[in-house]
Amino acid sequence: MSDILVLLSGGMDSATLLWYAKENFKDVYAISFDYGQKHVVELRYAKEIAMLKAVKNHFVVKIPHYKEINFASALLQVSNKGIPKESYQEDVPVTYVPMRNLT
Repeated sequence: MSDILVLLSGGMDSATLLWYAKENFKDVYAISFDYGQKHVVELRYAKEIAMLKAVKNHFVVKIPHYKEINFASALLQVSNKGIPKESYQEDVPVTYVPMRNLT
């Protein structure tokens, strides 16, 4: 197969897709978005994953004006809302399938 572009957030789902892409496509490119998220560690993990799998190129697109869209989310750095500290153990939806991406 030829080239593919993977949206790489730094989480398990996109990392799994990147692994699959590296096994099935000639040249793999990754793209991540910096939208001012509080968990900037996501971008660090995305960079590490991209380097580990030796993607052809990893693009990080900055979206500096995202905060001006008036999108109220606790995940944005400009938000004064706290991120809930709820445990997954307390409120797991019935639709959740543990480790579904590892098969």
